[in-house]
Amino acid sequence: MSPRMRPTITPRRRAPSALLAVAGLVLAVAPDAAFAQPAAYPSKPIRIVVPFPPGGGVDFVARTVAQRLGESMKQQVLVENRSGAGGRIGAETVARSAPDGYTLLIASPAEVVVLPALGQKLSYDPRRELQPITLAGEAPLVIAVHPSVTAKSIPELIALARAQPGKIGFGTPGAGSTMQFAGAMLEILGKVDLTHIPYKGAAPALSDALGGQVPVLIVGIPPVVQHAKAGKLRVLAVTGERRSGALPEVPAVAELPGFAGYRFTNWMGVFAPAKTPAPIVERLNQEIVRIVREPVTRDALAAQGVDAAGLSVIEFEAFLDSETRRYATIARERMIVAEE
Repeated sequence: MSPRMRPTITPRRRAPSALLAVAGLVLAVAPDAAFAQPAAYPSKPIRIVVPFPPGGGVDFVARTVAQRLGESMKQQVLVENRSGAGGRIGAETVARSAPDGYTLLIASPAEVVVLPALGQKLSYDPRRELQPITLAGEAPLVIAVHPSVTAKSIPELIALARAQPGKIGFGTPGAGSTMQFAGAMLEILGKVDLTHIPYKGAAPALSDALGGQVPVLIVGIPPVVQHAKAGKLRVLAVTGERRSGALPEVPAVAELPGFAGYRFTNWMGVFAPAKTPAPIVERLNQEIVRIVREPVTRDALAAQGVDAAGLSVIEFEAFLDSETRRYATIARERMIVAEE
């Protein structure tokens, strides 16, 4: 047959039903292909709210974590200080934020555990409106005395208090503080009566302790270390489960006979608004746990008297339950009330 005479072959058209079947097969294999993919998390800067002024332990941990988290997630992580009302303003800010993983909270025991245990009315419910992510770190406290106090150990302080019921005072940064609870537990386990002297912050309490106006002081480690080395204060014990790297020669209260299980720390927990999607919560948990366990981060925290932690979400929730029960029990026994 001549090329000119070769018949033209026209492609066969698919029946409409066949096209629909193919389209259905494509959607069945890749149902999201026909829709716009959601933006990967994080697609914009993350904000970490610190409910206290700059310069404190919680702020330091937040900034340390923020820097490493930003590098890890390749997104800017900003720290915002929203202080006031003993941490409640910052906590409420996060509780009221969109549950999208872009607003986080680094909290202390006060605004999440202590105030609820004291029956304090809050504008937010920390256990219902905040999603636990992880425990970033814990900072033990110190129990220190003025050099004029004859006690050189916790047992000697207990003996001194028994000889003078109610006459030995201990200063703390405030009523309802973790430090007051540390002193209250010392009373319970030591079977003694001390007098709590609350101050408006750690600085004035430290000042009076240095001046001898208050014989016993319970505060965080950092402001005490230099004065202890200069002989202006005598540190009797730390309140963590074990000795602190900042004061390795000082025993933990829990080491002493009759004080097993004694533990009071200023811990730093990370939270998101409730109803934050589980994949985002898990991603944040994995990233932050890895960061705080890295040697460089662990060393930076230790230099400030903070022990790196890092718990799973489930472990952190159990930790919060335990802390709430413990503080509530002590508050009832020693009749501790929150400072309005």
